[in-house]
Amino acid sequence: MYEKIVVPLDGSKVGEAALPYVEDIVSKLSPEVKTEVILLQVLAPASIPTVSGRTPDITLYSEQQLEETEKKAMDYLNQTGEALRSKGVTVTAKVAIGDAAEQIVKVAGEIEVNLIAMSTHGRSGFSRWAFGSVTDKVLRREGRIPIAMIRAPR
Repeated sequence: MYEKIVVPLDGSKVGEAALPYVEDIVSKLSPEVKTEVILLQVLAPASIPTVSGRTPDITLYSEQQLEETEKKAMDYLNQTGEALRSKGVTVTAKVAIGDAAEQIVKVAGEIEVNLIAMSTHGRSGFSRWAFGSVTDKVLRREGRIPIAMIRAPR
């Protein structure tokens, strides 16, 4: 049933709110079902906005900066996955670069997951409009894969 579950994480405690639910789902599956949990962090495009004069410029990350950022993300994902690993769950860490919603849908399709489990800030109204909602964008773009949306505690 749920052989592959992707959990997008952004490095925040709010983002990690989905993990206890994923752990609960996995614990209730038959022992014959081998589940892999893929922890995914999507990094912003490899550029830094800078201001020189009056107009903003885009300065590309150096190769070293990009490698360091990816390494930090992998370290975070591996550390975050330890609780699941200690319970015998296979956990894979993956880092992608680009638009968060786009990359979540892309990775989920490429690795043929059975579930996307992600937390949501639960914003509405102006704050949702102003800050956007990655969860909402994933929900609107993905039509084949079930999505579990977990509202993070306030």
